[in-house]
Amino acid sequence: MAERAEPTELTRMTATGIAGLVAAGEVSAVEVARAHLDRIAATDQRVHAFLQVDTEGATAAAAAVDAARAAGAPLSPLAGVPVAVKDVFATRGLPTTCGSKILEGWRPPYDATTVARLRAAGLVVLGKTNMDEFAMGSSTEYSAYGPTRNPWDLARIPGGSGGGSSASLAAFQAPLAIGSDTGGSIRQPGAVTGTVGVKPTYGGTSRYGLVAFSSSLDTPGPCARTVADAAALHAVIAGHDPGDSTSIPQPVPDVVAAAARGATGDLAGVRLGLVRELAGEGAEPGVMAAFREAVDALTKLGAEVVEVSCPHFGYALPAYYLIAPSECSSNLARFDGVRYGLRTGDDGTRALEEVMSLTREAGFGPEVKRRIMLGTYALSSGYYDAYYGQAQKVRTLIARDFTAAFAQADALISPTTPFVAFRFGERTADPYQMYLADLYTIPANLAGTPAISVPCGLSGGMPVGLQVMAPAMADDRMYRVAAALESVLPAPAPPQL
Repeated sequence: MAERAEPTELTRMTATGIAGLVAAGEVSAVEVARAHLDRIAATDQRVHAFLQVDTEGATAAAAAVDAARAAGAPLSPLAGVPVAVKDVFATRGLPTTCGSKILEGWRPPYDATTVARLRAAGLVVLGKTNMDEFAMGSSTEYSAYGPTRNPWDLARIPGGSGGGSSASLAAFQAPLAIGSDTGGSIRQPGAVTGTVGVKPTYGGTSRYGLVAFSSSLDTPGPCARTVADAAALHAVIAGHDPGDSTSIPQPVPDVVAAAARGATGDLAGVRLGLVRELAGEGAEPGVMAAFREAVDALTKLGAEVVEVSCPHFGYALPAYYLIAPSECSSNLARFDGVRYGLRTGDDGTRALEEVMSLTREAGFGPEVKRRIMLGTYALSSGYYDAYYGQAQKVRTLIARDFTAAFAQADALISPTTPFVAFRFGERTADPYQMYLADLYTIPANLAGTPAISVPCGLSGGMPVGLQVMAPAMADDRMYRVAAALESVLPAPAPPQL
């Protein structure tokens, strides 16, 4: 038997590598869990990736994997691998706050489908990660529980809204994480932390138990440090779910095989569309330099790169910031202080409507209130057709742009974000400047198509991501391209914490 891996080595291994050791009995799942829990204890005071660490639950889940292996039971491909879960997923018995005071202390009596599938596959849930409140933000500065810091530079943001999940990966606190992507909340944090973030096809992963922000956009997805690990996690959580009315009732493409094929570095016969409208508008020079080097690398791997135009992508940002707030103003009406969560001002003398108003005033943060008001206005009588209705028409035009572009190319490429991670406080005073972080990611959400961010270099010492977009239910294409790029441009490691 080979020498046993040291705890520090375990936290820097790939998820598939850890699973192989556990399956072979060369390390126990409990040892793996403890190594990552120790890493969290040693680093999270500085990073603040986690809102809740479930030491007892993680240890028990790991022990169950070890018992199953000892009994000779078959193990799933990722059994015994730790995973961090964004705090927007209902998790039985654990606080699920969505980064908001209005849900502080709420413990769901059930698991989201994504979480249930993780547990069924033997993954070990380490805890819940920090996020912008109700997934509304691009920096994790809007969490009611304080910001998460980027392990590359603790003075900078880790992206958002899922900054806690991406930071946990970059800090080697977890080998895998789960996020949700409404306008870029998995891919943008992945880009600025040098990790891999995936938005699957809308409906390819279940929204059941995902606390809703924008129901027609929200998409659960995998976060990892390698493309192969992301594909393996994708395979666990994807697939039809009768509990979600938007779930697609057809088989998920073999993303694991696609990533393995891409890792050989062969893209012969693959045509990639460079989206003209996402190739430099507002981007930092360093980001574009890293992106161009990555495009050259893809060409050397045999891909044919052609320029394509998606003329309506320029309207994606304003359309998104009408559609998403409109849906959030409806979805967040359920948080009223009556059924669960925070209740403020109920002294026995106030009417129910006043208690509800006081609860929402105390429980919701400024960005959530801003979006609720925007959405309520856009849906109001006399304005619906002019704002929400028009935005939905733009959404249709963007979907048609994708259809036309995919007639010319197998997959599309662009930078993931226009800029690298910025410093805390740089954009909070101007919401529009914050919203620009999602400039390149939003079109895929509006169309429901899959997209992945993969590291493609550095700018000023900070990570840059390349985005690969594919047609709906062709998630395997983006994995092949991303894995091929990773084979020649491996992600650089962040500085030691």
